[in-house]
Amino acid sequence: MPEPKIRSRLPAVLVVDDVEMNRLILEEILKDDYAILSAENGRQALEVLKAQAILPKIILLDVFMPEMNGYELLEVMKTDEVYKRIPVIFITTSDSESEALSAGAVDFISKPFLPEIVKLRVKNQVELKNYSDNLEHMVAEKTAEATSTLDNTLQAIANIIEYRNLESGSHVKRTQFFCKALIDFLLESKSPYEETLKALQPDIIVKAMALHDVGKIGIPDNILLKPGKLDAGEYEIMKTHTTVGKNIIEEMMKAVTDKDSIYLRHCLDIAYCHHERYDGHGYPRGLQDGEIPLAARLASLSDVYDALVCARVYKSAMSYEEAIAIITEGRGTQFDPLLTDAVVQIQDRFAEISRQYK
Repeated sequence: MPEPKIRSRLPAVLVVDDVEMNRLILEEILKDDYAILSAENGRQALEVLKAQAILPKIILLDVFMPEMNGYELLEVMKTDEVYKRIPVIFITTSDSESEALSAGAVDFISKPFLPEIVKLRVKNQVELKNYSDNLEHMVAEKTAEATSTLDNTLQAIANIIEYRNLESGSHVKRTQFFCKALIDFLLESKSPYEETLKALQPDIIVKAMALHDVGKIGIPDNILLKPGKLDAGEYEIMKTHTTVGKNIIEEMMKAVTDKDSIYLRHCLDIAYCHHERYDGHGYPRGLQDGEIPLAARLASLSDVYDALVCARVYKSAMSYEEAIAIITEGRGTQFDPLLTDAVVQIQDRFAEISRQYK
């Protein structure tokens, strides 16, 4: 058998067949154009794949083999995010061709081997694989470029809102860092929210925090900048920044290609729901406990802490200890109890962030 690792710059083909003569024939047919890897059964093929720094472009796979046959290997490959992308050509007898294609093979080569047919079928599938890989790479580059543009645009919008609110722009940064510190602690401490957070892509939650107050762009200056307590009517107008924020982000969603963007979904959840209360007495919808998106529950604590420890046009700054006392008092009423406990445990980190980004 050839070396288990690729030693050539040629694209690689993995030949899997328990009959040595078949492997030798295929190697002889393909060796001028491809580096050949080989295995005697499915189990050995998996070992060969694991040893490769660069995976083969294609696998020629016999159907009937001991230990692990071709169908079994293909089923294993389908469950692996990397291996399932390698096209498989089954080496079959004529009476098993339809079954081979139904199992997920991209093509088949009948025994006995005809050299020109083998070369053409392998060549066609390798070219198709190269085209697919190049297309995926181009899409990934464009997606990264678009995401970067969106990041910068949303951050600029957030900063404009903060400047209008007579903030330096540091409020956005601080709330993002508070949110990140809280998420990191929940993940490191194996919180009950660990798996949910991982599924929500926590780094994107942190980015989305930037637009938590985007709806304030629709609040009149005489209310937004009032140096004192709002009256009942003014407060009702101020509360509309959550629904205005929701409407703004929904318009953004209409303008992007990815209609299911988890980034914009988090932006919407946070902007719309970060003033909901755990006990159901918040606004705008009166959601309670688990009905409130987790991203919004994280945003609520981050935003309130910053509001407490920073001076605003209508209030002076509180000490870090006073802020934690108020947050603790809101445990189970205003705030998620589990998240509140986490903030208390990392209060020194919150204080450090607040001092660093004044």
